[in-house]
Amino acid sequence: MLKPIKTKKQYESAMQRIYDLMQKGVKNGSDEGDEFEVLSILVEKYEEENIKIDPPDPIEAIKFRMESLGLVQNDLSEYLGYSSRVSEVLNKKRKLTLPMIRALNEKLGIPLETLVRDYKTINYK
Repeated sequence: MLKPIKTKKQYESAMQRIYDLMQKGVKNGSDEGDEFEVLSILVEKYEEENIKIDPPDPIEAIKFRMESLGLVQNDLSEYLGYSSRVSEVLNKKRKLTLPMIRALNEKLGIPLETLVRDYKTINYK
C-alpha cells in the first residue's frame, strides 16, 4: 500500500522501487504503471519539501544553453555585446548587466532566477 513519503529511508525505498519499475518497462494503465505514477508524484512532493536544489551558476547555465543550441562564443555577441565582452562574461571577469540578462532570457530562454542568482556566491576573477 502506498503512503506519503516522510523520511529519507522511505524516499530511498521509493526511488529504488521506481528504478525497478523502470527496468521492467511497465505499461501505462497497468497496476505497476499506476504504482509508478503515484510513486513519482510522492517522490516529487518529498523532494520539493525536503531537498533544496540551488539554481545553477548563471555562467554555467549560459554555457550549457550554448552547447545545447550548438552556439559558439561569437553567437552571443548579439546578446552581450562585443566578442571581448562575451569572453569576459564567460570567464567571469565581467558581471551580467540587466540588458544582457533580459536578452539571454528572451532569446535563449534561460530562466531569470538563474541569471540573477546572488552574485556573492559566484567567484568572479
